[in-house]
Amino acid sequence: MQRRKFVQNIGLSGLALSLSSFSEKNQSQSFFKENIRPKALKEGDTIGIVSPSSAIFETEPYEIAKESFEALGLKVKFGEFAKSRYGHLAGTDKERAEEFNAMFRNPEIDAIIALRGGSGAARILDKINYDLITKNPKIFIGYSDITALHSAIYQKTGLTTFHGPIAVSTWNSFSTKYLKELLFEKKAVFYENPKDKGDELTQTKNRIRTITPGKTSGELLGGNLSVLTGIMGSPYFPENWQGKILYLEDVGEQIYAVDRMMSQLYLGGVFEQISGFIFGKCTNCKPGSGYGSLSLEEVIDYYIKPLGIPAYSGAMIGHVDNNAMLPNGIKAEIDADTGTIQLQNPAVR
Repeated sequence: MQRRKFVQNIGLSGLALSLSSFSEKNQSQSFFKENIRPKALKEGDTIGIVSPSSAIFETEPYEIAKESFEALGLKVKFGEFAKSRYGHLAGTDKERAEEFNAMFRNPEIDAIIALRGGSGAARILDKINYDLITKNPKIFIGYSDITALHSAIYQKTGLTTFHGPIAVSTWNSFSTKYLKELLFEKKAVFYENPKDKGDELTQTKNRIRTITPGKTSGELLGGNLSVLTGIMGSPYFPENWQGKILYLEDVGEQIYAVDRMMSQLYLGGVFEQISGFIFGKCTNCKPGSGYGSLSLEEVIDYYIKPLGIPAYSGAMIGHVDNNAMLPNGIKAEIDADTGTIQLQNPAVR
């Protein structure tokens, strides 16, 4: 009997040790992935345009996208299914995933950008070849619904991707400046809002609002609020937010919905881990009908002020013409008093 108990104890101890090692191994793989920086762009490189979300039904946006990148000295190649349609989507899930994987596989493609956002990117997350991406790291750009792909790639590979304008965005001097400095010139970019007062005595447009003053540093990670919270609980949502600077943006959401999504991040333990917070633009986010509503400012302050971490809102991130491009996974310092971001390292090699 004593011998049996001894053997059982040895077995249980071994099992516990095995489980502990397995857990530590998994945590190591999930939490401590090496950051991978993609190769910088140069004139004459080829950018691939993919359509992992919604379809576009007119021909002109394709022409404008092509001409915009040719103006930057790049060659342009559209994905095989970039002009396909399946309902509101740009092709079936299989087609959109195959197109995305093919761009990372193709040695002639130097960078990849999403044609547009919309919806549908989350449908292909389980069909993406993340090992292929790890072995063939490339610049990948997009925002809005493309947040799903950014998050999944960060979680599964550690590759730095870029939350910024899509191919059919307004490529004005503001947005193009950040693209050139980040992706061509390998700069550790400094971000600040436009300072133009126009005819006013003080700046009335593109103001920042300090939520909690101070400076902090950490890796940038975030994107579209509704898309990010939409993949919470899946294997494609980033597990480790410790010390991260979370940035968020959204469009067309009623304020009660913003509150619900912020609550989801709070209950999921994300806010308690981050070192800093940036809210960009919430374009056309308005109160719904009914007896009343919290303001967007009240919702953000409710969740963020108690954290006591440097935080501000009003950054040029989101569904606006002046859309700054941010690199996920790159360390930055933010100053919540001035509403500025300073990258600590170049985002490309």
